[in-house]
Amino acid sequence: MHCRTDFLLERDFQELKENNFKGITAFPVSEDLMEWGADIEGLQNTFWHGLFFQLKINFTSQYNFVPPVVKFLTIPFHPNVDQNTGRACIDILDDPDKWNTSYTLSSILLTLQVMLSNPVLENPVNLEAAQMLIKDESLYKQEVLRLLNQPTQLRNNSPEFPKDPDKLIRSTKAISFNDYYKTWSGIATSKATEYYRSP
Repeated sequence: MHCRTDFLLERDFQELKENNFKGITAFPVSEDLMEWGADIEGLQNTFWHGLFFQLKINFTSQYNFVPPVVKFLTIPFHPNVDQNTGRACIDILDDPDKWNTSYTLSSILLTLQVMLSNPVLENPVNLEAAQMLIKDESLYKQEVLRLLNQPTQLRNNSPEFPKDPDKLIRSTKAISFNDYYKTWSGIATSKATEYYRSP
């Protein structure tokens, strides 16, 4: 089973290198490739653009029959991110029945990148963020930016950047929002935010 996992993680690594997704950086931080670090930047044309978030991704020998454990180390004030643990709460990561073996590290990171600007407000894990977003979007944006200036970090679990620059995947390829949305909408917990806002 471990050989299969190694093969899949190598495949994911190659996919990230070849596609060079804009605003996504990922790198293994352990020799066995079971622990990865990643940075994602918010999507262009959203207030999240220019904001960067560190993540930690832990794979098991059952990957990709089961999803990895993904946590934000730079924890955003967001309806779908647990403010205490940094856990990203999306159905493909939370519910093994909704996980599909065709998902890759790229699809997970793209989904999280889109999730930032398209929060799911049905059953939020951070109720305060969801309520603020629904009530006053401008105040919510201010709070996100204020908190990012003093980020909550899971400091003890912060991955170290690899010494070998070939192990760092820096993304520069532009992807249209429609492509992001197409990927995200098939994976997300429920419909996008605007469907749940009151007029």
